[in-house]
Amino acid sequence: MPAYLIADTDVHDPAGYEQYKALARPIAEQFGGEYLARGGELRVDDDDLWSPTRIVIISFPDLASAHAFVDSDEYAPAKQMRRKYSKSTIVIVDDTMPVPSRQSDYSST
Repeated sequence: MPAYLIADTDVHDPAGYEQYKALARPIAEQFGGEYLARGGELRVDDDDLWSPTRIVIISFPDLASAHAFVDSDEYAPAKQMRRKYSKSTIVIVDDTMPVPSRQSDYSST
């Protein structure tokens, strides 16, 4: 089942962060990552616990692939760049809902 890496990033050096993005994307793709959202417009409806700034969502084939990407030697230099040019929170979540039931759940809303 797929897993999703969700990053909330507060960029404080936009030029440096562009370098990070150029380096990180092909590494994520090596591990089967597919970018679903990358810094688009946000609308926050409730912010009792979280006020996101820049959201990135990457889909991976499974939880192991997402963890392998984040922990990889290939990504380590990019991770250092991300930490240098921004502050971020990274969450990896496993998709435990099978696709067929997802369809029926959405059709009733």
